Amino acid sequence: ETNRFANIRLEDMQGDMFGLCKDQHGCRFLQRKLEEGDPAHRDMIFAEIYPHFGELMTDAFGNYLSQKLLEYSSDEQRDLLIESISGELVSISLNMHGTRAVQKMIDFLSTQRQVQSLIVALNLNVVTLIKDLNGNHVIQKCLNHLPPDDNQFIYNAVSTNCIEVATHRHGCCVLQRCIDHASESQRIQLVTEITYNSLTLVQDPFGNYVVQYVLDLNDSRFIEAIVRQFLGNVCALSMQKFSSNVVEKCIRVSDPAGRQALVEELSGRQRLERLLRDSFANYVVQTALDYSDPAQRAHLVDNIKPILPMIRNTPYGKRIQSKIQREGMDSLRSGGTGFHPTLVSGGYFLTPSHISAPTPPHHIQPIIDSRSSFLGNNPGNPAPSARSVTSKFPVHQLTSPTTLQPNGFSTPWSTSTLTSLVPHAYASIGMGLGRENQAAT
Repeated sequence: ETNRFANIRLEDMQGDMFGLCKDQHGCRFLQRKLEEGDPAHRDMIFAEIYPHFGELMTDAFGNYLSQKLLEYSSDEQRDLLIESISGELVSISLNMHGTRAVQKMIDFLSTQRQVQSLIVALNLNVVTLIKDLNGNHVIQKCLNHLPPDDNQFIYNAVSTNCIEVATHRHGCCVLQRCIDHASESQRIQLVTEITYNSLTLVQDPFGNYVVQYVLDLNDSRFIEAIVRQFLGNVCALSMQKFSSNVVEKCIRVSDPAGRQALVEELSGRQRLERLLRDSFANYVVQTALDYSDPAQRAHLVDNIKPILPMIRNTPYGKRIQSKIQREGMDSLRSGGTGFHPTLVSGGYFLTPSHISAPTPPHHIQPIIDSRSSFLGNNPGNPAPSARSVTSKFPVHQLTSPTTLQPNGFSTPWSTSTLTSLVPHAYASIGMGLGRENQAAT
């Protein structure tokens, strides 16, 4: 069967090439003719294949010839091929054979005209492609191969649909690749949305990985912004399977001030008793013991010790007791930090030690929640309406994810008030998290 094309000339197959494309051996014959590099043969194959190019891209055998034709075509021929399938490109990308052909097409884009044809074809269906088993590879190929500016249509779509993408099996992976390949402004655009929605994302089996990925960037601006979103809900998050991992990571990577604020919410004796009995939260407490400064660790130990007799026979209690004994916590009581939280209305608000002015009620303006305060005056980046953030962590009840609201505070402060109270932390975040290029193209 293989040898039936051994002595056949391409000229002898004129008029039959489309049929050959769908035959395993005929397809290989045509590929070999393209590889020979004869422009006349290339033009003959192009002339017969061009009207059927979209159909061939989804064929089990024809897709290999379509890839080869894209590789060996001239720029002008490639322009025509890509424009001919523009209206079908999304459906081709969703096909198990077509996705490979489209990825190869992206590899061989050689003119800006071809790039623009691709962008126009995919622009309105980015999220659909991201969530598809085959289509997500096309978006990832764009991220890998195209420069950031040409990929802006992807960043606009993902930012607008952050939760839908981040909480999807394939979407969470694509979102991480978006972060990898982003320009600085695009990374800020994405992280702003991820942080704004972090309370929802950390409670999701896929979304929590996206938040952890941002924390792993080890950028203090992003870490502090995420930590502030969690304040007021740290205990509730610690008692959930997915979000507890994120709380642990926050404790590990935060600066001393952020870590102190997180651990402070865990330190109450009544809360500790429930946290230590919980199958997820006990690990958060152990991490807090490992990473707290000496003074805060000693305070934790003081509150844990009265609880130990009640949990001594549980696996969690044994681990906690062993950790306390092993680390010799009593010897660390003399440690101290230069940063102390001020207790206000049952919660903690971080203030630099030199601030002596009376502290306002227990409300903190979310750093990324109130976008208009430092996201610039770009007309394409309108600030959203104010959100009501009222819930607080209920010691007696673990609620559904939708109960948790950003920061758990009821009334946001004005930007000027926040700036005056936390000048250094606010300035370091505000300077770097400007929102750019948000409007969808």
